[in-house]
Amino acid sequence: MGIITVEDRKLPLQDLASLRLSALFGVCLAILFGARAQADPRAVVELFTSQGCSSCPAADKVLGELAKDPSIIAISMPIDYWDYLGWKDTLANSRFSAKQKAYSHMRGDREVYTPQVVVNGAMHVLGSDRSGIEDAATRTRAEGGVMSVPVSIKQADKQLNVSVSAGNSAAERGEVWVCAISRSVPIRIGRGENRGQEVTYYNVVRNWLKVGDWTGKPGSWTVPLENIKGDGVDAAVVYVQDGSREKPGLMLGAAYTALH
Repeated sequence: MGIITVEDRKLPLQDLASLRLSALFGVCLAILFGARAQADPRAVVELFTSQGCSSCPAADKVLGELAKDPSIIAISMPIDYWDYLGWKDTLANSRFSAKQKAYSHMRGDREVYTPQVVVNGAMHVLGSDRSGIEDAATRTRAEGGVMSVPVSIKQADKQLNVSVSAGNSAAERGEVWVCAISRSVPIRIGRGENRGQEVTYYNVVRNWLKVGDWTGKPGSWTVPLENIKGDGVDAAVVYVQDGSREKPGLMLGAAYTALH
């Protein structure tokens, strides 16, 4: 039988082949679990912005940068309460304004402004402060249950299949929401504080639907694409959040997928 020297020890060729297979298997496992770790996001970042706000374009740019980070689910939720200033926001939704105000009531600080980022449903930060957003992502992870529930979303034929895994003692219930996303929307602003500018908005929520209620046990839901697809929609975000739309709580888990 042939002999090959490995690290000054002599091994039969068949043993060497087994050693190589074991090493290869270990590498595959490392890649598999490493990919899963990277796929599980650590934060949901919601930016409340407005085309009529002169301080917002810097925050819109930061959100675009955060959207490239696979560990962050970054979404833009344009509000409508600055429309009276001379430019009606073409992407705004009054439901986003209501959610921002609901967050402030839940925190008890009544802080409602633009550009405002809410991280993991728990902390608010100036939207253009990237380091502050990163710090909030780290700090909110200390809250029990925050981003601890695995969520998956896959497109199959003409529907989205949503799955939420079992929770733990700190995450036992929540609402499951799906957001229809436009990944990039350039807007030329004609009037108001940003008149003459062309601003690109990233991961803009164009539609927002409740999928169901999660009870802490594994659950799955099917969403017809026709319920969320619209002009410019090319991605989807699903998140599980404690509380309700009127009383939003901590983000428990989330997932993102491109649509085709």
